[in-house]
Amino acid sequence: MSNIKEAYKNWSVIYDTNLNKTRDLEAVALRKVLSEITFDQCLEVGCGTGKNTIWFANRAKKALSIDLSDEMLEIAKKKINTQNVEFKQVDINNIWDFTDEKFDLVSFSLVLEHIENLDHIFKEASQKLSQNGFLYLGELHPFKQYSGSKARFETDEGIKIVDCFNHHITDFINAASKHGLHVKRIEEFFDDDNRNEIPRILSILFSKD
Repeated sequence: MSNIKEAYKNWSVIYDTNLNKTRDLEAVALRKVLSEITFDQCLEVGCGTGKNTIWFANRAKKALSIDLSDEMLEIAKKKINTQNVEFKQVDINNIWDFTDEKFDLVSFSLVLEHIENLDHIFKEASQKLSQNGFLYLGELHPFKQYSGSKARFETDEGIKIVDCFNHHITDFINAASKHGLHVKRIEEFFDDDNRNEIPRILSILFSKD
């Protein structure tokens, strides 16, 4: 994860201001998919600079927002200063011993493309979910990955590409199912809502029931 952590350290300086269709469309996807469910306790995995944390702060009684990057977290903390949001720096590839709480919702935003072992992630996430809780993921669509798209950003030295792993839709579903999570909804989101093009964002909502 060292390459990924270093990349997001450098990216954090311009993450909110550079053109990023994937970042922006995933925010739309999350709000659409999660607007139809209720939750009080939320674990936000991959909060970054807080693009979705602001929304969670207004929807949940309490949100624990975690990220690998200290620099991204510092930016999020400056934006969001409410008593119902707590931030923590966490590497989710490790055992999830950063909290003993249970959550109604665990949310992943543009995280799992940087994770090689999905089984570990879904196992740990399922253990943090309350019964009848939900797990949301919003990811760069595998079709986009197949076409060569990856998390990347521009620097003075050129384009920097973050380490990524290709996961098929069935990889997400099978790993989740193994740990008691069942698909409730699958959505695909397109640039300019043009369904004749390759979808940019894949969102899947799972439930633990």
